[in-house]
Amino acid sequence: MTLRGRVRTGVRAVVDALFAIGLALLNPPVLALWLAGLLLSPVPVLGPEFLAVATTVVRWRADLERHISTRAGAPIPRPYLPAPPDAEVGSGRWLRWIITDPATWRDAVWLLPGALVAAGLGLLVVTITAYGLLGVALVPLWLFLGDVWFGYGLFWPTANRAEGWLALPQGLVILGAALAVAPLVRSVHVRFARLFLAPTRSAGLRLRVAHLTVTRADAIDAQAAELRRIERDLHDGAQARMVAVGMTIGLAERLVRRDPAAALKLLAEARAASTSALVDLRHLVRGIHPPVLAERGLEGAVQALAMHLPVRTAVTSRLPGRLDTPLESAVYFAVAEALANMSRHSHARAAWVSLSHADGVLTVEVGDDGDGGADPGRGTGLRGIERRLGAFDGTMAVSSPPGGPTVVTMELPCALSSPRT
Repeated sequence: MTLRGRVRTGVRAVVDALFAIGLALLNPPVLALWLAGLLLSPVPVLGPEFLAVATTVVRWRADLERHISTRAGAPIPRPYLPAPPDAEVGSGRWLRWIITDPATWRDAVWLLPGALVAAGLGLLVVTITAYGLLGVALVPLWLFLGDVWFGYGLFWPTANRAEGWLALPQGLVILGAALAVAPLVRSVHVRFARLFLAPTRSAGLRLRVAHLTVTRADAIDAQAAELRRIERDLHDGAQARMVAVGMTIGLAERLVRRDPAAALKLLAEARAASTSALVDLRHLVRGIHPPVLAERGLEGAVQALAMHLPVRTAVTSRLPGRLDTPLESAVYFAVAEALANMSRHSHARAAWVSLSHADGVLTVEVGDDGDGGADPGRGTGLRGIERRLGAFDGTMAVSSPPGGPTVVTMELPCALSSPRT
C-alpha cells in the first residue's frame, strides 16, 4: 500500500473511532430499554408491545455495529432465528421466539462491554491524533496569537520559542504513529464485537440450513419453470411443425398417382417444414445447454454471446481452467440475462464482462455506461439471476446510480476442474 493509501486508511480509522464513541453513548439507554421491556413483558397488551419496540431497537443497534464491521472489512452475518409463521406480536409464540432467541440475548449482553471497549479504544485513538495535530498546529497558533499562547502552555508545555519550533516535528511523529496504529486499534474493536454479534456455531448451522432450504426451493421452482418452458416450446414449435409435416406427407401420398406435380409440391413444403422444425429443436437445445459452452468453455461462450449484441461489449477473462458443467451453465445464463437487461433498458453505448477466479471464488462483473437506476426489487430479471446463483451459494450485488454506470457483480465459491492447455 502506498503512503497516501496508508494515510487515507488511518484517517478513516480515526473518523470511525470518533463515530464509535458517539454510538457507544447509545448503548446504556438501549440496554435500559431492553431490561424495561423484559420486566414489562408479563403485563397484558402493553408489555409485549413494549418488548417488541425494545427488541427492534436492540437489533437495530447491533445491526449498525455489524454494518460498521462490514465497512472495516470484517463482515458479521445476522444470526437471528426467523420469526414463526403467522405469529402475531404479543402472542405466546411470538414471546417464546423473542425470549428463546440466543442472538438477541448476546446483543443485549454486548451492549455494556461493547460501549466500554468502543469508548476506551476510540478515545485512545482520537486523543493521540488530536495531540499530534496540536503539536503540528502549535507554531501556526503562535504566529496567529503571539506570545500569549506560550504563556498558557495548553496540553503542549513550551518554555520558549525554540521549544515551540521543536513541537512541529514531534507532532508529525505522534500524528503519523496515531494514523498507523488507528487501523490496528479499530481491528481490535471489530474483533471484540464479533465475539458477541457473530453467529455461534449452532446459529451458523441453522442459518446454513435455512439458506439451503430457500435455495433448494428456488432451484426446484426454477427447474419446474424450465421444464414448463421446454414443454411449451416443444408443443408450440417443433411438435406443431412435425404434425404439419405428417399431414402434408399424408396428402402427398393421396395425390402421388392422380396429381404427381401437386404431390411434389406438398413434399417440398414438408421438407421445408421439417427444416424449420429442426431449427426450432436446435434453438431449444441451445437454450438448455449451448453447444458453444461445451466446446469453448465459459470464456468462449460469453465472447460468442457478446458478438451478437447490438452494444459493443468487451470480454476479459482470467480463468486458468474450466468450471463444473452445472456451474458453468448457471454463470453463462446469468451473464446472458444481465446483458439482455442491459440491451433492453440501459441505452448503453458500451458494455464489458470480466471473469476472474481467485481464492476459490469466481467473480463475474457485467457493466455498462447506460442510464443506471437498475433495481433488483423492481423487475424479475435481476431477481432471476439471484435465484439462479443462490442454488450454488452465489451472491449478486448491483451498483447502478442514476446516470450510470451500472455494474452487476456476481461471486460464486467454486474450484476449477482442470487447467487450461
